[in-house]
Amino acid sequence: MTGREGDESTTLDWISTLRAKRAERLDARHLRYRRVQGEAASLHCFLLDCSGSMLTGERLARAKGLLIALFDRAYRERAEIALVCFGGGRAEVRRQPGAAHWWNERWVSPIGGGGGTPLALGLSSAQTVLARAARRRPAQRRWLWVLTDGRTNEAPAPPQCADRVVLVDFDEGQFGVGQASTLALRWAAEYFHASELSADLR
Repeated sequence: MTGREGDESTTLDWISTLRAKRAERLDARHLRYRRVQGEAASLHCFLLDCSGSMLTGERLARAKGLLIALFDRAYRERAEIALVCFGGGRAEVRRQPGAAHWWNERWVSPIGGGGGTPLALGLSSAQTVLARAARRRPAQRRWLWVLTDGRTNEAPAPPQCADRVVLVDFDEGQFGVGQASTLALRWAAEYFHASELSADLR
């Protein structure tokens, strides 16, 4: 949701709105906005964990569903998106920064998973994308969304080149390890469990 005034606009601040809403049903009084300048004033870079552990309990399928919902929100906000996938010992930039489109599901659905969890490599690739974007559009606000179950032995340094970092945790159940929340705390990132964020995006 945006509204222009001269060369400035206001855009819905997703995280502040969710924080204000908490467990309540979303209402107009919960909405929070911030001022931005110019078009495509935000870049949302998504880092998707495609490791073997994400195949358990259909975590990867749910992550892709949430990803599409976030893409749709970015499309309505006229924000740019980028997508980096990591798993099986490698990381791949699946989408360089650009406009979000309604047909995202067509190229998100075939993304597969398996192997180890090279989180540090994935972060490095995402930071390269964000650093290039910063040189291209210095005034652009850059977000990094990390969608993972946190099941990794790596403890990489906090992400750089992002104005805000959001970690979305897909670990769950009786044998959840809680590693994603530990990572979020170490990085000073905003933390959501996937079920919480999915309900808020409906």
